[in-house]
Amino acid sequence: MVDTETPPGTAADEPRGAFGGRSRRPAAAAVRRRRGPGRPSAGSGRMAALLVSPTLLVLTVVVLYPTIMALRESLYGAKGLDPKTGFIRTTEPFVGLRNYADIFGEASERFWNAFWNTTFFTVVTVGLETVIGVAMALVMHRAFRGRALVRASILVPWAVPTAISALLWRWIFHSDGIANALIGHQVLWTTEGFHAKVAVIIAEVWKTAPFIGLLVLAGLQVIPKEVYEAARIDGAGPLGQFWRITLPLVKPALLVAVLFRCLDALRMFDLPYILVGAQKTSVETLSMLAQDQASNVRFGPAAAYAVILFLYVFLIALGFVRLLGADVTGDGGAARGNRSGRRRRAVGYGAEVTA
Repeated sequence: MVDTETPPGTAADEPRGAFGGRSRRPAAAAVRRRRGPGRPSAGSGRMAALLVSPTLLVLTVVVLYPTIMALRESLYGAKGLDPKTGFIRTTEPFVGLRNYADIFGEASERFWNAFWNTTFFTVVTVGLETVIGVAMALVMHRAFRGRALVRASILVPWAVPTAISALLWRWIFHSDGIANALIGHQVLWTTEGFHAKVAVIIAEVWKTAPFIGLLVLAGLQVIPKEVYEAARIDGAGPLGQFWRITLPLVKPALLVAVLFRCLDALRMFDLPYILVGAQKTSVETLSMLAQDQASNVRFGPAAAYAVILFLYVFLIALGFVRLLGADVTGDGGAARGNRSGRRRRAVGYGAEVTA
């Protein structure tokens, strides 16, 4: 017999199964490696679109349609008297961009006052709420007797409706209220002046700081205890653990909480409106200014103020997400994980080929 040598890599050289047949598992694994991760099919895409369509419909009805109608309404003026006929108009006249020109022209002083009030309230209240909210989360996260009662008492202000909260603080800041009794001095908190701003800031921080505390608490509860034990073994103190472990790990939840609070504070209306009152220069915000125009049946200027406020909020949100890296959609970490996973698979595959 002639000895025939089978070249390596041919069918005869393939591994055989338990019953003598050739095993196709290595070949199938190689094919899967070449194909890479599976791509979503057309059926899964249609199912995803079907599941998302109710949310898109609600957003269209609640956000997109009112925005378009407000933009359209801002191009029309008040009915008033027609200078050509001398009669009252039955329809709103088309004025184009005149409402926006009046905002930055004739009414610029009132507009910029409301704009800076809105910005001031947002920066100060959100800053204080962040510090106090993180402190609340750290307290609620610690294990001690009566923790459930402390958590419930901290979250009560956030559960109170804003209008009720404004009425409560109005009684506190009354001339004969608790605030003046504590400081021992007569202050008219609900009149014009910087003290009115202070009253609004105190009431707003009291109500919404627990919201940031709740979200930060959720971020604290997913941090493994082993991380803190390893830090203590390495000699890290409480302050070092907070700056090097707690704060970096809760940063995603904290940024999302701060973003939501910024967007809510920029639209502040009901708290200063009920606590201090309407048409108060010290606390008038852009939302209050738009409401004042609408209450005077000047829907065109009111819509213009609303559009400007919408653009302001949109730019703040966009800048917040782009500059600070707030992972609002929650897919940033998954994308980074997929990229790192692909790199690890590529390195492993390269090592296998080299071997």
